[in-house]
Order: sequence, then C-alpha cells, then structure tokens
Amino acid sequence: MPAISESQQTNVEQLIRIIAARFEDAGLAYGHGTDNAIDEAAWLVFAVCKLAHEDSAQSYLRPVTPTERAEIERLARERIERRIPLAYLLHQAWFAGLEFYVDERVLVPRSPLAELIVGAFSPWLRAAELRRALDLGTGSGCIAIATAMTCPLAQVDAVDLSVDALAVAAINVERFGLKDRLHLIQGNFFDPLRGKHEKDYELIISNPPYVDRQDMQDLRAEFRHEPALGLAAGSDGLDSVITILHDASRFLADGGILVVEVGNSQEALEKLFPQAEFLWLEFARGGQGVFLLGKAEIERNQADFDRAFYERVE
Repeated sequence: MPAISESQQTNVEQLIRIIAARFEDAGLAYGHGTDNAIDEAAWLVFAVCKLAHEDSAQSYLRPVTPTERAEIERLARERIERRIPLAYLLHQAWFAGLEFYVDERVLVPRSPLAELIVGAFSPWLRAAELRRALDLGTGSGCIAIATAMTCPLAQVDAVDLSVDALAVAAINVERFGLKDRLHLIQGNFFDPLRGKHEKDYELIISNPPYVDRQDMQDLRAEFRHEPALGLAAGSDGLDSVITILHDASRFLADGGILVVEVGNSQEALEKLFPQAEFLWLEFARGGQGVFLLGKAEIERNQADFDRAFYERVE
C-alpha cells in the first residue's frame, strides 16, 4: 500500500477517495457497518479526524493534517492486510442511532432489530409502558441498551454465555448510564433465570447465533475475526433458536412477545415447524429473517418446539 506523500495537501474528500480506491483494489468484504468502499473510507477518515457526519458538506473541504494522514494510513493498512473489520480497529459501531464500544470479544452490531427498537416496537408493544424486557445473547449490549433507551420505565435483563462479551457490554452500560435499569447476567440463555423470572417478561428479544455449518466454513476473512460463539449454531443454524423456543413461554408474561433474528436460517426454521405461524417482520432499511411470536402462539406449538429441543440434546 503506497504511502500518502507528506508534502501532498489533501482534504477530507480527496483522502476518502484515495482510501476507497485502495479498499476496492484489495477486494475487501463489508458488512460491519458499511456495505461499500466509499462509505468504509469515509467512516475511517471521519473517525480519525473527529468529524461529525451532520457537517459533512463543510468537513469534506477540511485539510487533513500530517498526523491524521499517518494514522489513517496505518489503519487502512491494517484493514487491508489483516482484513480486520473497521469497527474493531476504531472500537466504534452504531446501532439504533447510538454509538457503542466494540472489540473482538463481541460481534459487530448490524441487526435489523435496530429499526424495530427505534420504532418503539409498534404496533406490538407500547414502549412507554414496558416494564420488563430480556435480551438473550446480548454481546456488546447494543440491543438491551437501545431497548432501555426506548423504553424509559423498563428493567432490562441481558444474558450472555461469554464473560468476555459481558465485559464489553459493561463498558457500554456505563457509557449510557444504565446501571440502575440494565442487569448483565452470565449464563446460557434462560438457565440463569430459572426460579427467578418465570412469567416476568413482556418482551424477550434475541439476535442469537444462527449461522449454519456450511456458512461458517464459507465465511470471508473479516467475519472470522468475530467470536465463533456468537455465530455458529449447528448444522442447520437452528440450535440456539430451538433452545429459545423450548423455554420462552415459561418466561413470557401473558400477552408478551418473543422477537428473534434467525437470518439465513429462516427457511430451515419454517421447514422444521410448518404449523407454527411465525410473523416475519419487514424492514424499510433492509434485513430479513426476524420473527415475532406471541406467548399464546408459542404455547400452541410447544409440543413441537419441545420435541425438537430434546432430539438435539439427546
């Protein structure tokens, strides 16, 4: 990767185009906050130069200092040579309009669930009245935190098996000042909640592991920097969601809802449970594979969900 000349007077817009061209030539994979080279380069330059995207028209004309150029080049080289997602290099990711700290202990936030949360869970819940919610597989804490910010009266429990992930989530909980309302809990899905929170939750939400074995083998290099624990879910990608469906009705309050992202495993889930009336949510900003089930619908299909669960644990 050729260096940017120290003597070259480069403004923000010019440098973005230089870096974007290098990203294009390198054949990078995107999907950790951007989906193209120009947006990725803009993110890098704006972050290092500490610029606000709201002022982008004026910022594009701003000269880049030699110190900023050197740091941008260093990070661009890391991005290209090691295929590290930019979110990890900058320790920065956005979800539901909020900025989060991330590193390689957690997945980079990118779920379409953000749109549902920003929309205050309408029309299925009244966010202003929500009292108790549960986020399963919280990772960075982004879903739990965004839910707490949207639902000002809610107590939110956030569960993750990974102690490392919970350490990152704790950074974000502290950042948003939510220690009094957001509770981080270590354990596997519902296991640490048994005997404590049955029928407590009006909302259970989850972006659990859902990548099947073939897709795990085919992951691009950038995605291999993420913890496999947050991605892999067995041969068909359904191990986690079946565990959730097995227990969810026991922890949902009457009238409560379960929202789960299963991504590309949607087809396998529908094939496994053809009688279940999954409501597949649509998103204006893109994304798919998110279902919603009410407690009553889960209970109608409980025998099938339980059978599938016990077949997998035997």
